[in-house]
Amino acid sequence: MFFEAVGRSERGRRSNNEDAWLVDEGLGLFVVADGMGGAAAGEVASRLFVETAREVFLTRSGDTPSLVLEIFREANRRIRDHIADHPEHKGMGCTAEVLALQGGKYYLGHIGDSRTYLLRDGLLKRVTKDHSFVQEQIDRGLLTPEEAKGHRFRHVILRAVGVEDTLAVDLIRGGLKAGDLFLLCSDGLTDEVDDEKIEDVLKSEIPLEEKADRLISLAMEAGGKDNITVVLCELGSLY
Repeated sequence: MFFEAVGRSERGRRSNNEDAWLVDEGLGLFVVADGMGGAAAGEVASRLFVETAREVFLTRSGDTPSLVLEIFREANRRIRDHIADHPEHKGMGCTAEVLALQGGKYYLGHIGDSRTYLLRDGLLKRVTKDHSFVQEQIDRGLLTPEEAKGHRFRHVILRAVGVEDTLAVDLIRGGLKAGDLFLLCSDGLTDEVDDEKIEDVLKSEIPLEEKADRLISLAMEAGGKDNITVVLCELGSLY
């Protein structure tokens, strides 16, 4: 299975960048983690998550979906242990996307309001559902997606790594197809750039690196109020 991947991150208007990302083509592993907590060291949480992801895939045994879930469990434990040792960092955590490609299939772990998209056969699909207050209200029919975009509680998330001793992780799996293009991103992109513009960039006939740069630029041009991180992974032949 041949694939090309690239990652980009920009702190935006924030004073520091609490996002972290990983592209490891050898492991077939791709990660975006968005730290939360501000002064409570969100950047530490996201860094711990990314470091844990690589370590689990390098040192632990098990099938791919089990390893994806182990990343979340182990990162959650390490972040909780860090908070116990550094009480001033109470409240830190992260949202995260973990994409693993193996044997013609993809396995995706998701928690929070970072997102993963898949462009297949010219159509963009959001693979994940936000674990957020406004998404819950949309699901209940109490808000429309348009109302949710400007809602004052739109940044309230319901699940994150490091917040509780246990956590529920969405594990999504599916088959791969030549030409598939995955986008993992923090909400700094999707808060500023709508899905239609993201689709236009991903469908454009420009190199993958330029697509990543263009997505970052669009978010910055729209305000860039948050850290912006994108990871792109495009499949070539499956043989």
